[in-house]
Amino acid sequence: MFATFMIDQLDALTLARIQFAFVVSFHIVFPAFSIGLASWLTVLEFRWLRTGNPVFAEVYKHWVKIFAVVFGMGVVSGVVMSYQFGTNWAVFSDKAGNVLGPLLAYEVLTAFFLEASFLGIMLFGWGRVSKRMHFVATATVAIGTLISGFWILAANSFMQTPQGFMVGADGLLYPTNWLEIIFNPSFPYRYAHMMTAAFLTTAFVVGGIGAYYLQSKKHIEHRKHGRVMLGMAMIMAIFVAPAQVLIGDEHGLNTLEHQPAKVAAMEGIWEDERGAALRLFAIPDQENQTNKYEVKIPYVTGLILTHSLDGEVKGS
Repeated sequence: MFATFMIDQLDALTLARIQFAFVVSFHIVFPAFSIGLASWLTVLEFRWLRTGNPVFAEVYKHWVKIFAVVFGMGVVSGVVMSYQFGTNWAVFSDKAGNVLGPLLAYEVLTAFFLEASFLGIMLFGWGRVSKRMHFVATATVAIGTLISGFWILAANSFMQTPQGFMVGADGLLYPTNWLEIIFNPSFPYRYAHMMTAAFLTTAFVVGGIGAYYLQSKKHIEHRKHGRVMLGMAMIMAIFVAPAQVLIGDEHGLNTLEHQPAKVAAMEGIWEDERGAALRLFAIPDQENQTNKYEVKIPYVTGLILTHSLDGEVKGS
């Protein structure tokens, strides 16, 4: 019976959402790593130039190969994702194309071309160009990843908290103020949250592998490399992890302010609730507007969203 119910729910809209969610979830793994990794490689090469310690250069040469693969996968999966705007959400793309199209074009013109121009030097220029030129190439690619994230998240944030546009008589969206479109209410929080997440992801991945090298008896010759990786990663994590908690909290409060129904839906809250509980598991019953088989922790959601045990969270 449950299987029949699930199959009945899989209409074209639901399937399109599932497909797009899978592609987005698959894609974000690569930018989340490559953005932070590019910046870390820049710091790594800078330390090599300043100290002359060959260990920094050896660690750089190891990780730049991984960066090339991750960056390439991010580009390929991103192209598939952009195509799905036209295949899965053609009407939305038609209506919002006057706003979203230029934002994505800005990303290509200001970031992708920048990355593509210097990526070859970064990957294949070691020993073929001067040390300073190679460092400039690495730093430029890192800056390009940050700019790329800027435009993509500006477009994403506009879809969450749109402003700076008008709806024409033909039903299409037309921009009226590009600064308002780009710097919409949720953009600063979303951009800071994503960039911090990228740095934190890099810190934990690099630090984890560095710790493995230090502990493994099979890689004794790489312990000096592991020490560099773990040391730099932990310094980054010490600063970035607390910042991510604070930024995430502010981002959540911003979402509660501008998209209260979205927050209520995510938390499974149907009616206004004081001291709202954190629902760890629930099966929503939309027809009766209630949850079945709830597993929840009292007061936690209210504390997170209102910073008060008896704060009120609006229902959906």
